[in-house]
Amino acid sequence: MLIQTESKAQGWRAVAVMDGHIEALLFVGRSSTQVRAGYLEALNEVLDEEERDRVTTVRLEQWQGAPDAGKWLEKAQLRMPTPAKLARAA
Repeated sequence: MLIQTESKAQGWRAVAVMDGHIEALLFVGRSSTQVRAGYLEALNEVLDEEERDRVTTVRLEQWQGAPDAGKWLEKAQLRMPTPAKLARAA
C-alpha cells in the first residue's frame, strides 16, 4: 500500500553553514522562489542571536533523485542578511 502525504515533493531547502562546517536546516519548500522568500524569517526563528552571528553562508539546495535514494545538490549561495534586514524579518 502506497501512502502519499504530499501532492508534490518539497525539493528545495535553505541550509545555514556556521563556522564553515556546522549545518542548520532553515527552510524547506516546493520551489527555489518559495525558499528564497522564506529563509530570512526562518533564520530568525530557527537560530538564536549567537548562532546567527556564526553563520558564514546560506546555501540553496535542490533534491536530486528518487525520494528514498538521492542527494542534495547546492544550486546557489543565498545572500547573507544585514542585521537591519534580520530585525525587519522578525
